[in-house]
Amino acid sequence: MEEPTTTPALRAATVTAALAAAVLLVVPLRRSGPMPLLLDVPLQGRPVGVSGALDAVVAVGAPVVAVVAGLLAIRRWPWLLSAAALLTLTALLCGVAGVATPEWFGSLLLAVRPLVVIGVFAAAQSLIRCGEIRLGAVVAGSCVGAAMIGSASVLQYWFGTGRGGGLDWFAGLAVAALAGTVPAGWLLRRGDTAVLPAGGSRGRRWRLVVAGGLAIALTWPLGQLTSDRLSVLIGVSESSLNRHQYAQSAVIGAIAVVIVAVLAAMTGPWSLGGALTAAVVQVAAVGPMLLALTSLKLGPASWVAVLAGLALGATLAGSRWRYPLSAAVTVTAAVALIIVSVATSGRPEKLADQESVIPGVLLAVVVTAAATAVVGATATALTPAGVVPAALGPLAGMLAIGGLQVVNGTNPRGTAVWSGYGRAADLDVSVWLLLVAAAGVGGLGLARQWANRRAERRLAEQIRLEAAEAERNRLARPIHDGVLQVLALVQRHGADLGGTGSQLAALAGEQEVALRSLLSGGAPTPPGEKPPASDDLRTTLTALASATVEVAAPADPVPLPQPAAGEVTAVVLAALDNVRRHAGPDARAWVLLEDEGDGVRVTVRDNGVGFDPVRLAEAAGEGRLGVAQSIRGRITDLGGTIDIFSRPGQGTEIEFWVPRRR
Repeated sequence: MEEPTTTPALRAATVTAALAAAVLLVVPLRRSGPMPLLLDVPLQGRPVGVSGALDAVVAVGAPVVAVVAGLLAIRRWPWLLSAAALLTLTALLCGVAGVATPEWFGSLLLAVRPLVVIGVFAAAQSLIRCGEIRLGAVVAGSCVGAAMIGSASVLQYWFGTGRGGGLDWFAGLAVAALAGTVPAGWLLRRGDTAVLPAGGSRGRRWRLVVAGGLAIALTWPLGQLTSDRLSVLIGVSESSLNRHQYAQSAVIGAIAVVIVAVLAAMTGPWSLGGALTAAVVQVAAVGPMLLALTSLKLGPASWVAVLAGLALGATLAGSRWRYPLSAAVTVTAAVALIIVSVATSGRPEKLADQESVIPGVLLAVVVTAAATAVVGATATALTPAGVVPAALGPLAGMLAIGGLQVVNGTNPRGTAVWSGYGRAADLDVSVWLLLVAAAGVGGLGLARQWANRRAERRLAEQIRLEAAEAERNRLARPIHDGVLQVLALVQRHGADLGGTGSQLAALAGEQEVALRSLLSGGAPTPPGEKPPASDDLRTTLTALASATVEVAAPADPVPLPQPAAGEVTAVVLAALDNVRRHAGPDARAWVLLEDEGDGVRVTVRDNGVGFDPVRLAEAAGEGRLGVAQSIRGRITDLGGTIDIFSRPGQGTEIEFWVPRRR
C-alpha cells in the first residue's frame, strides 16, 4: 500500500489548526487547576465547584464521552478541535457579558481538554504518516508545551492578575482557535485517511477506544473510595489511613496507575511504552514548573521563559536526532534540579521567597523544553503503530494524574510536591523521574530504529521475491514456446542419430527438466549433474575429484543444510565447467573446502589462461550471465560473500563463504 501524501495547502492547514487549537490549553476554564498536565480530571470526589446531581453526572460523563467520541471520530479531528474551541468561546463570552450559565454547562467544559489533546495528537500523527516527521513532532510537543503555559495562565487567573480584561484576551484566543480549525475542516471534510495506520484492524482500533474510555471512566469508581471503603480494600484500619494526610490519595493514585497501565498494555507494547514515558515526564515537570512560576511571581518573565522552553523543545523534537537530543535535554533538566537543590541547601522553596528571576527562568526553560521534546519524540516513535492520540492522550493523561498523587503521598518529607501557591517542597523525586523519562525516550528511539530496519529488510525481501516472480513470468512464455519445444524435439529425434545424437538427446532432456524446474520456482539442476543427496559437503565435493580436479577437505564431515548444500555444489560445478570450457585444454583445478564453524568457505582455483576482470561486466552487459547468476547470484541469495581473482595468463581463483544459518 502506498504511503499517504499531503499537499502544501493541506499541510499548512493541518499545522495551523493543531497549533491554534493547542492554544486552548492556555485558557483557564472553570474546572482548570494549576497543574501543567494535559488532562485535568479528579480521581477523588467532585471537581472544584461541582454541586448537584446533574452537575456531578455531567462532570464525570463529559470527559468520558469526549474521549470515546474523539477516538471514534479520529478521522474528523478538525471537528473535534472546532467543538472544543466553540465550547471554550461560549463559556468565555458568557463570562465577559456576565450571562449566568447552568451548573451543568460548567461541568461540560471538562470535555474541552480531552477533545483538544486527541485532536492535536491526531493531527500530529497524520503529519508524521505523510512524511512530515518534523512538523508532526513539533505539533505533538507543542501540545504539552501549551499545557505548561496554561499552568501560568491558571495561576494568574486564580490570583487575580488575569481577571476582568483577561477574559477578553482569552476569548480572542478561542476565536483564533476556532478560525484556525476551519480551513483544515474544509479540506478534510471527507475525513483524514492519513491519520489511521495502513493495515490497522478494526479490533485494534476498538481496543484503543475502549482503553481510552475506561481510563477516563475510572474517575467515577475511584471517586467513590472513601476512607472507610479504602481501608477495607487495602486491609488497614481507617485511623491509620487518616493519620497520613496524603496516604489515601496516594493509594487511589496507585490503583489508577496500575489499572491504566494494564489498559495500555492491552493496546500493545508501543502504546504502553509511549504512555508511560509521556506520563513520567509530565509528573516530573509539575514541581519544578510551579516552583519556577512562583519564583518569577507570574510576571512577564514567566511567559517568556515558558515560550522559550517550548520553542527549544519543539526544535529538538523536530530535529533529525530527536531521540538523543530529547534524552539529553531531559538529563540537563535533572542536573539543573540537582543544582537548585544543592544551592538552596535542600530547600528549593527559597527561590520563591527570594524572587530569584534568573534561576526561575532557566528552570522554566529546561523543564518545558524537556517535556516538549520528550512528548514530540515519543509521538514519532508511536505513529507507525497508530496509537498516538490514545496513548499520549487519555492513557498518558490518567497515568500522569494518578502518578502525581502517588508522588505527593510518598514524598520523603510527607508533603506535597507543591503547596501553598505552588512552592515545591522536594525536587528529588522529579530528578529521578526526569532520568527515567530520558531513558524511556531513548529506549523508544532504539526500538523504533530496530523496527524500521526490520521492516526495511522484510520489504527488500518482498521486493526481491516479487521481482524474481515477475522475471520468471516474463521469461516463461518465450522459453515455453521456443526453447522447451526445441529441446523436446532434440530429445525425441536425437536418439535416432546414434552416437553423439544420443548424448545430445540425453543432455537436451536434462536441460528441459532444469528449465521447467526453474520456471516453476524451484532451483535449477546443474547441467549433467543431479542434486546432491547428502547434506555433507565433504562427501559431495570430494566426489568431484578427477584426473584434472583435486579436492582438499577436512577429515570430519562438513554439514550444511539443504538447499544451501545444493547451491554450494552447483556453484562449484559451474566454476569447474568454466575451467573446462575457458581455461584451456591442459588446465587443472583445485577445490579447497574449509569448515569455519558459523559457515563454510570454498576456494576453486585453476592454472588456466585467466581473463581480464573487466570481461565479467562486459559479459553481463551482453546477456551472458553465467558468472553473475550461476555463481555470484547463488552466493548472494544464500547471504554469503564471494571474491573472484584473475589475470590474463595467471589462472582464476573463486573464493566464497556461506553462512551455516541465515
